[in-house]
Amino acid sequence: MSATVVSSKVLKGGEFLIKESNYQEMFIPEDFNEEQLMVKGTVKSFVEQEIIPLTERIEKLEEGLIPQILENFAQLGLLGTHMPEELGGSNLDYITNTLIGEEVGPSGSFSVSYNAHTGIGMLPILYYGTEAQKLKYLPKLITGELKSSYCLTEPSSGSDALSAKSTAILNAEGTHYILNGQKMWITNAGFADIFTVFAQVDGDKFTGFILEKGMEGFTLGAEEKKLGIKGSSTRQIFMENVKVPVENLLGEVGKGHLIAFNVLNTGRFKLGASCLGGSKKVASTSVQYAKEREQFKKPIASFGAIQYKLAEQAIRCFVTETAIYRTAQLIQDAEAENKITGQDFAKSKLMAAEEYALECSIIKIIGSETLDYVVDEAVQIYGGMGYSEEGNVARAYRDSRINRIFEGTNEINRMVILSSILKSAMKGELDLMTPGIAVQNELMNGVSSSEVFTGQYAAEQTAVANFKKILIMLLGTAAQQAMGGKLDLKSEQEILMNLSDIIIEIFNAESTMMRVMKISEQHPSKDIELYNAILRTLIHDVTGEVSRHATDAIASFIAPEMQAGFISGLRKFTKYPLQNIKENRRKIAALLIAEGEYAL
Repeated sequence: MSATVVSSKVLKGGEFLIKESNYQEMFIPEDFNEEQLMVKGTVKSFVEQEIIPLTERIEKLEEGLIPQILENFAQLGLLGTHMPEELGGSNLDYITNTLIGEEVGPSGSFSVSYNAHTGIGMLPILYYGTEAQKLKYLPKLITGELKSSYCLTEPSSGSDALSAKSTAILNAEGTHYILNGQKMWITNAGFADIFTVFAQVDGDKFTGFILEKGMEGFTLGAEEKKLGIKGSSTRQIFMENVKVPVENLLGEVGKGHLIAFNVLNTGRFKLGASCLGGSKKVASTSVQYAKEREQFKKPIASFGAIQYKLAEQAIRCFVTETAIYRTAQLIQDAEAENKITGQDFAKSKLMAAEEYALECSIIKIIGSETLDYVVDEAVQIYGGMGYSEEGNVARAYRDSRINRIFEGTNEINRMVILSSILKSAMKGELDLMTPGIAVQNELMNGVSSSEVFTGQYAAEQTAVANFKKILIMLLGTAAQQAMGGKLDLKSEQEILMNLSDIIIEIFNAESTMMRVMKISEQHPSKDIELYNAILRTLIHDVTGEVSRHATDAIASFIAPEMQAGFISGLRKFTKYPLQNIKENRRKIAALLIAEGEYAL
C-alpha cells in the first residue's frame, strides 16, 4: 500500500501549538480508500466471528486459546502488517495499521495480547536488534510461531522504570551475561517464547536483553488475579543466574532507556487506537439498549438525560478518532520523509514515533479516558443490568480501567507532554518566544498579530487560536519563572497537569475543527449540520475546560498582584459564542437512535 505523499509543510512534534495546520491536507476517516476499508472489514469479521464467541473461554484463560487465535490472525497476515517484506511482513502504511488496531479494540483481552505481541513485543527487536537477531526472531513472530512479551516493570519500579534492580553481570569468559531479578505485570508471559528484559549492567547501566523461554533459571509466577482483562496472561518472571548469550544483548550497554521510551511511544499510540475501537462498540451497545429498554411506557432513548449520554459518548468517540488519524498521518508522513533522507525501514519508523512522542501521549490519554467515560455511562444507561455479570457491559467497565495505567500512567503521560514542549523550546526546535511576544503585545497594546478569520467556521478558528494564546501566556510565564529559579516545575505537578490538559484540549479542538471543515468542502454528501453540532458543542465545552485549567494555573503560580491582568487576558481569549448544546446533542442522539448504533 503506497504511503501518503509527504508535504513540505508537515509540522514537527508539538508545532501544532504555534503554527496553523492545513485542514485540506489532513487525513480524516472519511478519506479511507477501498483497500483500507477491505482490511477493516477483514479484521472486524475475524473479531466478530473468531473471538467474540469465545469470550467466556478466553476469560477463563483456557490454555493455548489466545496463542491459537494469534496464529489464526497471523494466517491472515495480520501480525506483520507493520514489518518489512523481506522478513515476511506486508509493510502496510501507518494509517492502515492504526485501523487494524482500532478494529481489534472490541475484542477485549485479545486486544491486550495482540498489542503486546505486535507492539512492545516485536518493536524492540525491529528498532534495536542486530541483523542476526531480526532474522532469527521476527519472521517467526510475524507468523505467530513465536509469541513475544516485554518485561520492564518491577515490584519497586513502575513509572520510575530506570530504577530497576534486576542485574546483569558479564561472566569472566565474556560469553554470557548472568541475569538476576524479577519483573511483574508481564503481559503474554504465560505463553510467550521471547522476552525483552531490562537489567542493570554493572549496577548502573540500564540495558536490554532478549531472553528465551526455557533458559535455565528463568521461571514464571502464577497467573495474576486481575480486576479486568482476565483473559490476558499476566505473570511475574523470575531470573536466577540466567545465562544470556552476549549475542542476545539488545542495543548497546547502558542504552536500554532508549529502547524502553521509544518503544512506549508506539505502544501508547496503539493502545489509544484500540481504546477507540472499544469505545465505538460500547457506544453502539448503549444506543441499542436505550432503544429497547422501556420505562414509563417509553424507550429510555426518548428521554433527554439519556440522549445527553448517548450524544456525549458519540462526541468523545468522534473527537478521539479524529485526533488518532491526524496523528497517524503525521507519523506516516514522517516515516516517508525519513526514508527519502536515507534512513532504513526500522530507523525511519523509530525516528517518526520519537518525533511525535507528545502526540502519542495525547492519544494514549484521550483514548483511555474516552473509553472510561463511554463504559461508565453505558453502565448507567443499562442500570441494574449494567452491574450484572450476565451481560458484557460490566466486563467492558472492568476491562477499561487498566488503560489509564498501561504504557505509563496518564499522569506520567501528562508530564511527558509538558517536558516534551519545554525540551523542544530549550533546544530551539520549538519557537515559543515569537508567539509569546505577540501575545504579550496583544494584551498590553491591543494589537493582535493573528489572522482575522472569515467564513462559516470563523468563530471556531478564532476560538482555537485564542486557546493557543492562553497556553502561550501561561507557558511563557512558567518557563521564565523556572529559569529564574522562582518555580520548580518538577515539584509542581498540579501546574504541569493544568498546562498539559490545555494542550490536550487544543489538539482535540483543532483536530475536530479541521475534520469538519474538510468534510464541509470535500464530502458534500454528509449532513454538515450534524458535524457542525458536534464541533460547536465541543468548542463550547473546551472553552469552559480551558478557562478552568487556566484559572487554576493562574491561582497556583502567578503572584497575587499580577493575577488580575492574567484573568483579564483569559476572559479576552474565551469569548466563544454560547451554543444551544441541548439541541445540538439532541440532533446527534437522533441520528444514533435512528441508525441503532454509533454512526458517525
